Amino acid sequence: MRHLISRFFAALLALAVVVPGWAQGEAPPYSKEQLDQLLAPVALYPDSLLTQLLMAATYPAQVAEAVTWSAANPNVKGDAAVTKAESQGWEPSVTSLVAFPQVLATMGQKPEWVQDLGDAFLAQPQDAMDAVQRLRKAAQAAGTLKTTEQQKVVVQNPTPQQTVIVIEPAQPQVVYVPTYNPTVVYGAWPYPAYPPYYIPPPPGYYFGNALLTGMAFGAGLAITNSLWGGYNWGRNDVDINVNRYNNVNVNRKITNNQTNFTHNSAGRKGVPYRDAKVEQKYGKNVAGKDARNDYRGREANDAKRDAARETMAQRTNDPKTRERLQQEGAAKAGDGARDRAAAGNDRPGGGATPDRSAAAKDRAPGAGPVDRGGDRAAAVHKPAPDARDNALKGAGNGNAERANIDRGQASRQAAAKPAARPKPSSAAARPAPKPQAGAARAGGGGAGGAARAGARGR
Repeated sequence: MRHLISRFFAALLALAVVVPGWAQGEAPPYSKEQLDQLLAPVALYPDSLLTQLLMAATYPAQVAEAVTWSAANPNVKGDAAVTKAESQGWEPSVTSLVAFPQVLATMGQKPEWVQDLGDAFLAQPQDAMDAVQRLRKAAQAAGTLKTTEQQKVVVQNPTPQQTVIVIEPAQPQVVYVPTYNPTVVYGAWPYPAYPPYYIPPPPGYYFGNALLTGMAFGAGLAITNSLWGGYNWGRNDVDINVNRYNNVNVNRKITNNQTNFTHNSAGRKGVPYRDAKVEQKYGKNVAGKDARNDYRGREANDAKRDAARETMAQRTNDPKTRERLQQEGAAKAGDGARDRAAAGNDRPGGGATPDRSAAAKDRAPGAGPVDRGGDRAAAVHKPAPDARDNALKGAGNGNAERANIDRGQASRQAAAKPAARPKPSSAAARPAPKPQAGAARAGGGGAGGAARAGARGR
């Protein structure tokens, strides 16, 4: 068994040496064949719808939630559906897709395709859009992509060296979502090893057997603001119509400077990125705190708190209710103060805060002995006299110095003689009274100090 484990780890090490990028989590880029395979089901969508679908695909977990929401709200479509779904807290590109139930019904059938599509758009946005143009040119050459009463197909030259095919709604306020079979609409598929994905929507979103001959359209959807994204083929980036965006995303408005797509990694909701480079690029945009809050249901809790605050504000419009709420708040504050006081009594060493006024009375004149230890502590904090000034006093006065020397000698001689022992007649020589029960610590210190003073008197 140990030998098999050793061989297993040796094989892993050899694989890491052969493909070091994969060992570090770096996936190889999508090939041209893979990109055409991924984008085949949606490359013929109108530009604005395609752009918002690709942005939304970078949040696969939220797309799955939107699929469920759309199925539960079948009678709400267009801008009205987006307005209603805004409270779900999804990224705006995801919320915009609820205006198109057919699109979500298609995406909900193959979640792994949605995730790959989003990862490709994040890692290789220009390569992905180049695939869109390859597929549109193939469909145009096959005679299946053309202007109809539902859509307008225009060939443009954003730069002298570039020719692109743009698809727009025939009527700006009415959008038709196309349904088609990629194996038919693109003609002969050039990559047998990578056949195109075919994900038709459930029955009811298109008419009859039209797919057998190419492209079919369902009922048109009245759209005013839900399509706010577009692709700038000359600059190869996303353009956002700020006015339309703000009209439908009333709680997440943007400024005129925010006209490009910026991926928000918090919207991934834990879905890993395919590539380590993409993870490094986008995964640092969100603090750990925000990610943890999302997993803990922060948005739901915030919604509840907001509803509670709104209800409270409505109630306080009544003066009597406002007065009652204030009284309840004051009562709760009093209860909190009592709880804190009780908690203080439970502290180790116990009891409430000592009464400093009683200690001050013990130190008042006539209240008994004074704590000499306290006096010494206070003396330590008194500013000391200037030592240099004391050392220099009398300098330059010879007579004074000689007198000091004579006094010093006389003192030493007197100290050498035995001194007579005086009788203990002084009251100071009597022992100090013992401190009474309950006396402060200063009393004990004062008794010791008085005894020492009596000894010096003797």
